[in-house]
Amino acid sequence: MKPYVVLMAVMVTTGALKAAEAAEQPYPSRPVRVIVGLAPGGGTDTVGRVLIQKLSDVLGQSFVVDNRPSAGGNVAGELVARATPDGHTLLIVTPTHVVNPSLYRDLRYDALRDFAAVALIVYSQYYLSVSNASGLNSVGELLAAAKSRPQPLSYASSGIGSANHLSGELLKTMTGINLVHVPYKGGAPALNALIANEVQVSFTSFAALPHAKAGRIKTIAVTGSKRTPIAPNIPTIGEAGVPGYEVVGWYGLAAPAKTPKPVIQRLNSTVNGVLPELRERYENLGMDLGGGGAEEFGAFLRTERDKWARVVKASGAKVE
Repeated sequence: MKPYVVLMAVMVTTGALKAAEAAEQPYPSRPVRVIVGLAPGGGTDTVGRVLIQKLSDVLGQSFVVDNRPSAGGNVAGELVARATPDGHTLLIVTPTHVVNPSLYRDLRYDALRDFAAVALIVYSQYYLSVSNASGLNSVGELLAAAKSRPQPLSYASSGIGSANHLSGELLKTMTGINLVHVPYKGGAPALNALIANEVQVSFTSFAALPHAKAGRIKTIAVTGSKRTPIAPNIPTIGEAGVPGYEVVGWYGLAAPAKTPKPVIQRLNSTVNGVLPELRERYENLGMDLGGGGAEEFGAFLRTERDKWARVVKASGAKVE
């Protein structure tokens, strides 16, 4: 047998043995690093820290957040995609994880193939809000104004490819209206622009509700398929005249591909077990509990990738 053939056989055998050993060892056997692709203090970081403290308590090992805020989460994604698949390096995933493949030309990993879905942690709705100066009071009025006014309405987002940007693009493709996208450097500046009447429309986060209650803006619809218990009097966009419209923000947990199934199963069952204890903390952040099986979450990721790929294509959005 030629030397390189022998070497390849040894490498394959060694890799298989390491995978088998990882599956047989108690999990976790050492501290677990949880990668977050955004800066400390933001929504993704907060969601991750609430969960991993509980995982540390239940599984008896430290779960440590490692923030890698760069390139829209792509640095964090590549780091986890290349990590040893033993469950000791995990990634907090959000919609950008499955949107980025459509936005970036040089992504050096596959958002589905290079990862193993673990669990959906929480999800939330967005709030279709309008400025006071817009004179709009409902989704119907918004659609009519977007079709009849000489100057197109503008909508603020936290940046190209963000959830509130694509929420607007989805509304445009489903209704045929024209809205001009105005990207800002984050959700807070976008919300401030709406309050200051610099733009007429924005798909805002839970943070907008106190401003709506104080009369600084108007929140006219939510983006989910059903109303949220947080604001039960606000109709969905589907109810208000755009059947089938649905956008949810979500946060989940993923591991490198080829992580042993027993490890994935233990993580998934642990997440599902601790979520009810975290309900109040997440509800205070405007979020509903996720949960469910790992395969179910994997199927959800595929659906989200395909949905947003169509929207990104229609919008022509790209990030260089």
